[in-house]
Amino acid sequence: MITLRRSEERGRFDFGWLDTRHTFSFGDYLDPEHMGFRSLRVINEDRVQPAKGFGTHGHRDMEILTWVLSGALEHRDSLGTHGVIRPGEAQVMSAGTGIRHSEFNASDSEPVHFLQVWILPERAGLAPRYDQVAFPDGDLRNRLRLIASPDGAEGSVKVFQDVRLSVARLDPGREVPLTLSPGRAGYLQVANGSVTLDGMSLHAGDGARIEGEAGLTVAATVPSEVLFFDLA
Repeated sequence: MITLRRSEERGRFDFGWLDTRHTFSFGDYLDPEHMGFRSLRVINEDRVQPAKGFGTHGHRDMEILTWVLSGALEHRDSLGTHGVIRPGEAQVMSAGTGIRHSEFNASDSEPVHFLQVWILPERAGLAPRYDQVAFPDGDLRNRLRLIASPDGAEGSVKVFQDVRLSVARLDPGREVPLTLSPGRAGYLQVANGSVTLDGMSLHAGDGARIEGEAGLTVAATVPSEVLFFDLA
């Protein structure tokens, strides 16, 4: 079964400096029908204006993944980490017993556009940690490249949950298979472009919950980028 979540159905807030869209309930957006999917709790699509961002704030007991689509995002945290995240770089932060961080657009002239994903951890009370891995465009081009997994397989960042996240950048006319083992579910998020999934058209910002499907194909109609979550 495939359940679509259209971009325009998401929660949206425009604060001027921040245009944010929520696939699942988050902050002031509450939709009892969309509280998350299995261990996937948040997919927020954020656009932050130049030199603006989120001041220092805290998190606990959450695996937080950031994937930048364009621009650059500057990160600082209470572990002493300071870095900039750019397209093609997967960043993960395990909030665990508690971590404080800030995120700002690293540019004074260009906006930053990114997805932030929250995943419920396998257990509470983990030690806070940070990791960031860069993936060359060639690794993402016209194939699903694993970028996050519970065991750090294939050079992916590690998350403390049975989730495997892959990304593909597809040229027009190219396709990739989506395969799921019995009992597992998938979630497809279209970051950019337009694709077809089992004959259904999805566009930038659209998502699809996938259950009870052994195998599907995602095909790009224009240059596109998709994220695929394989969930226990």
